[in-house]
Amino acid sequence: MGLRELKKEQTRQLIADTAWRLFADRGFDRVTVAEIAREAQVAEATVFNYFPAKEDLFYSRLEAFGTRLADAVSARPAGEPVLAAFRRALIDEGGLLTQVEAGDAEALARLRTVSRMIADSPALLAREQQAITRNAAAVAALLAAEAGTPAGSGTPAATGTPAGTGTPADDLRPQVAANALLGLHRALIDYVRRRVLADDEPRGLAADIRQLTTEAFALLEHGLRDYAAKPPGAAAIPR
Repeated sequence: MGLRELKKEQTRQLIADTAWRLFADRGFDRVTVAEIAREAQVAEATVFNYFPAKEDLFYSRLEAFGTRLADAVSARPAGEPVLAAFRRALIDEGGLLTQVEAGDAEALARLRTVSRMIADSPALLAREQQAITRNAAAVAALLAAEAGTPAGSGTPAATGTPAGTGTPADDLRPQVAANALLGLHRALIDYVRRRVLADDEPRGLAADIRQLTTEAFALLEHGLRDYAAKPPGAAAIPR
């Protein structure tokens, strides 16, 4: 990385860190981009150059995770299934949960604050879903490229099958696999948020997440063929 690129990355990180500190102190909706710019000692236009919307400031870390996830999938060794690469990237992420497990009270307070901000903000919830959707699309594109198929709407190419691959151009499996993997991530995020907001002291949360992650990956690994078969005699659930 050249000096110019390094300086740009440092500025981006400074703005993101400043925004997170202000959000944690006062809440997402009570902080303006102008205040973030003043606190970071940059022009307001500079903030928008790096982060087109305020929600992008909040979710810069989730976007960074999406990039690392795509890199992990792309760089996995030959013969390794995408499930194994995704599981490794997810487990290696650590983050605030690891700090909470180590007894870091400040990390727990921050996790609780962030969870509450997201739960209370329709704009943040919508932006989170957009980020996860984009991450799924990026993974699907990688898998489709490896298989020699386009990641898109599923419309067959003019030739029907890419030369030399034997894979139909309308193969939906890359998108199904990517959405299943990111759906697992989404479910874990939602679970952590519920526990953090409901429990005064979420003891054992990190251990519970590890167990739930293992069970979730096992479900994806073995497939849905036998999952949730309706018990004999079970009544229909009213809707």
